[in-house]
Amino acid sequence: MQIQSKALPQSFSLRRSFRSFTAPDQGRAETSHPLLIVSVVVLLTLFAIVQIDLHSAQLQAIGLLSHGTGIDPVFLSP
Repeated sequence: MQIQSKALPQSFSLRRSFRSFTAPDQGRAETSHPLLIVSVVVLLTLFAIVQIDLHSAQLQAIGLLSHGTGIDPVFLSP
C-alpha cells in the first residue's frame, strides 16, 4: 500500500493561483495601482534612511557625509 502525499496537489494548486496573479491577459495593458507605487517609494526611502544611518561612520570616513562641524554655533539652538 502506497501513501500519497497531499503536498503535491497543493503545490500545483498554489502554482496555478500564483500564475493567475503574474500572467495578465494579453489584450489588457498592465498598470499598477497608485497606492502600491506610493508604498514602494515610501518603503525604499525608509530603507535608504536606515542604511545611511547604519553606515554613517563609513560614509563620514570617505567624505560623503559631513561631520557637522561646518555649522555656525549662532544657528544652533540655545
